[in-house]
This record gives sequence, structure tokens and C-alpha cells, in this order.
Amino acid sequence: MKKTIYFLTTCAIIFVSCTSNKDSTAAADSVNRVKDITPNTMATGTLGVKVSDAEFATRAASNGMAAVEFSKIAAENASNVQLKYFARMIVRDYEKTNKELASIAAKKNITLPLTLDEQDQKKSIELNEKSKADFDKAYIETITGKNKKALKLVQDESKDGKDAEVRAFATKTVSIAQSHLDMINVIHDSLK
Repeated sequence: MKKTIYFLTTCAIIFVSCTSNKDSTAAADSVNRVKDITPNTMATGTLGVKVSDAEFATRAASNGMAAVEFSKIAAENASNVQLKYFARMIVRDYEKTNKELASIAAKKNITLPLTLDEQDQKKSIELNEKSKADFDKAYIETITGKNKKALKLVQDESKDGKDAEVRAFATKTVSIAQSHLDMINVIHDSLK
């Protein structure tokens, strides 16, 4: 009976996360919490890290997906050549980082979000609808916010992470996030 309850709970959480894009990160966190408290590995598998490390992974994955999505739009729509180059670099770097994180998550049985959160989906639509004249400023503002969030996230995990592999990933990613933030600040300053 316990197996059935755990299985049904997990299925319900996965169903909700797949059908509702409102907050795919929260849905992934919910699945990870169920894995953490489930004593029956047959039902959900056990989480291979502390919940705090899993929450870091879901937030980093969500932020990374959004950065890639926004930057793909910028690679097509930006007027400024430096901004186009920067956007292509973000896509390349974050796709590599996202794959590395997904690999770690698979080993640690961490469920990651599969879609953009509702807020990021709205921002993607907004960016797509911007005129050429307004696009560069909107992208700079958006990607600066994402980079600041990413930097704080990886800095915190590199200090406070419990799992050695997840913490090492975060520590390695700090320099990447910092360099992205530095570059977008230079581009922003050059456009003033």
C-alpha cells in the first residue's frame, strides 16, 4: 500500500509539473522533496543530495534555460554587434553548463525543470515583440538580471553546498557567471 501511495504521489507531482508551466522550478523542487522523504526507493528513488543542493540545481537549471532562450532571441534581434556576439557566447556557455548540471542531476537523482517558468515565458514573448530600437536595452536589462541572479546562486552554493560534486560545479561556474556580468556591464556602458 505504501508503494502505491508513493507512486501515485510522485505521478501526480510529475503530472502537475508537466501540465502547468506556472512554476516548473517549484514543481521540480516538490518532486525532489518527495524523493528525499520517501523511504521506499522503488517508488521514487532516493534523492542523492540534501534538499538544499537539489533546490540549487533546480534554480540554476531554470536560470540557465532562461538565459539560453533570451540569448537566442538576442542573437537574432539585437542591433548592436557586440550584443549579438555576447548573446551567442551566452548560448554556448550556458548550453555547456546546463548539460554538465543535467549530468550531475541524473547521477544524484535530482529532478530538474523541463520548461521555462511562467515569468520567463512572458519575458521571452516580450523580448520577441520588442522593436529593433527597443530590443537591445530590454535584452541588456533582462540578461543583466539573470547574470546577477546566477552569480549569487553559484556563489552561495560554492560556500554552503553540502554535496561535493554540486559544490564543485557551483565553484567552477562562479568565474563564468562573473565574466558574463562583467562583459554585459561593459557593453551596457558602451551603449550609453
